[in-house]
Amino acid sequence: MRKEGLLIVLSGPSGCGKDTIISQVLNHLGDDGFLSVSMTTRPRRGTEIDGVDYYFVTPEQFRENVENDLMLEYAQYGANFYGTPVGPVKHLLAQGKIVILNIEVQGGKNVRRLMPDAIEIFVAPPSLQELERRLINRGTESRDAIDRRLLIAQAELRCAADYDYIVINDVLEDAVEDILAIIRASGLKQEHAMHRISEVMNHAES
Repeated sequence: MRKEGLLIVLSGPSGCGKDTIISQVLNHLGDDGFLSVSMTTRPRRGTEIDGVDYYFVTPEQFRENVENDLMLEYAQYGANFYGTPVGPVKHLLAQGKIVILNIEVQGGKNVRRLMPDAIEIFVAPPSLQELERRLINRGTESRDAIDRRLLIAQAELRCAADYDYIVINDVLEDAVEDILAIIRASGLKQEHAMHRISEVMNHAES
């Protein structure tokens, strides 16, 4: 098991393939990798499980978490709030796990402020034309909704320079390998790997 956990923040425009990338990265990481579970005030749907799909709370409970600085980031979409509770993330990090947050650009800024050791990765499409094609092929939104997403994507792409790494999702397998390489390299950074030097010294003294 890892001695130090890693917090990985993934952001990028809707339709760039973040969910698929994260799923494959987690498959490679096995028991070492976890996707952070968000908290929401929206009602639970169908077969959704509390603590697995989301942490479902009342607006009052969500507000209490915000007031007590128990949220890494949060935002309001429509009538409901969504955010990342800090407790479960810190619990997993303390166990040496790799925790992935799939959040919007604004949320990424908040995490950077509260947890500056987080590794932030921006996932971008190879072009806006390709992003448009992927959004159309999903077949889930109207033309107007797609145009709005493309405008938002342009604004989000301007924030890519604020991230530690930029991964272009042109070929899925390459994007997954790029992120795994970032995770491997991040685990070798001095602040995450000093325990290895201690182990070397202990072996030398024995």
